[in-house]
Amino acid sequence: MITLILLTTGIITTILIVPQNKLWATSISQSALLSLLALVVLTNHWSSSWHNLSNILASDSISAPLIILSCWLAPIALIASKNQLNTASSLNQRMFSVMIVVITGALIITFSALELLLFYVAFETTLIPTLILITRWGAQMERFQAGLYFMFYTLFGSLPLLISLIAIYSSSSSLSIPNIELLWATNNSINSLTIWWALSIVAFLVKMPIYGFHLWLPKAHVEAPVAGSMILAAILLKLGGYGLIRLMTLFSSISLNSLSLALVTFCSWGALITSIICIRQTDLKALIAYSSVGHMSIVAAAIFSSTNWGMNGALMLMIAHGLVSSALFSLANTIYERSGTRTLAITRGLKTILPLSTLWWLLMCAANLGLPPFPNLIGEIMILSSLISWSIWLFPIVGFATVFGAIYSLMIFQLSQQGTPTPNITNVLPSLSREHLLASLHILPLILIIINPLSALISWLK
Repeated sequence: MITLILLTTGIITTILIVPQNKLWATSISQSALLSLLALVVLTNHWSSSWHNLSNILASDSISAPLIILSCWLAPIALIASKNQLNTASSLNQRMFSVMIVVITGALIITFSALELLLFYVAFETTLIPTLILITRWGAQMERFQAGLYFMFYTLFGSLPLLISLIAIYSSSSSLSIPNIELLWATNNSINSLTIWWALSIVAFLVKMPIYGFHLWLPKAHVEAPVAGSMILAAILLKLGGYGLIRLMTLFSSISLNSLSLALVTFCSWGALITSIICIRQTDLKALIAYSSVGHMSIVAAAIFSSTNWGMNGALMLMIAHGLVSSALFSLANTIYERSGTRTLAITRGLKTILPLSTLWWLLMCAANLGLPPFPNLIGEIMILSSLISWSIWLFPIVGFATVFGAIYSLMIFQLSQQGTPTPNITNVLPSLSREHLLASLHILPLILIIINPLSALISWLK
């Protein structure tokens, strides 16, 4: 972990001092080196125990894949943003690259923190560079409103978490994740456990976000630059799921069971309602953003079910959704760069203009709806099985949520690729090699998980 953090610091220093004509080549190549190093360091041990252990940092079978995902998407976000920032000043380009790397470093610390206080600090640190990305490099003036939504939702959600951490420390005199479980379970009553567990989860439900805590997400996605949208969808939304999984080991099962019925039901209904909302969207980025809310709601329901299948399926769906949603936002950006709009009624008939991009749209939409053999299907099957076994009454809710998820995924492909192109997008640039490289870097990890999903994901929680 220390190696990855030191390399991240070195990348930031290099970005600030490298000559302008070598800025993008240097930042992309060094961030790619970071992702390769993360693969080498973190794939040596896939057991459930802690490894790469230090006093405050370590990784295990839950955090390791999320750290790798964070490092993997850093160079992809930089590649996607290069065309947008080519005409910007040197200072703007440097600061943009620094923000991406700072977010990556904060995510590495968040996913590997052993101390809950360090986890909280790094968890909140991701707010600042993400807010700067949205408000400084967003496309429209509404980006300031989106930034306010993002900031206040996150801050108000995090305050109860801070209070609960203070209460935990005052009761157990420790905030170390490996040691706190036994101390917390033996030194506190069931009622206090329930209260602090309920307060702790608010920050993670906002960050995921589930339906009801989601209003900041569509605004942030629509107004953020492409790199901001990719990082938000692929990694930052997974912070909430990671926090919830960690909390399962810190609080007693009695405390969890007292609230799990209401939470699983609420999250399942949220997934269904969000899937229906997606069908009514006219903005392409807003549709993809709402689909993320639906997927994260079903992930939260699986985590609250506290079953082995639910936990495994939640982790697999988080990884797969991170890659697929990031790819969808990068593909949506290619349309926006050529047409200047994200309205689905205008951006149609693209298969006759960008035929090779149609293949990427087909693959990513198929993965988003959970078509075999994509890992999204495996994650959804495991989640649905755990929820239905938990309560048979959830079958129609999650079943219809899955059906509507397939409908809006097919609708994205149908509306954007079929039909006759409008006159304003008939004379556009052909697909660039950079855009095909972006799509390839998203589909490659999915293919590797398809080839061997057992060792890649399912065994991590055993």
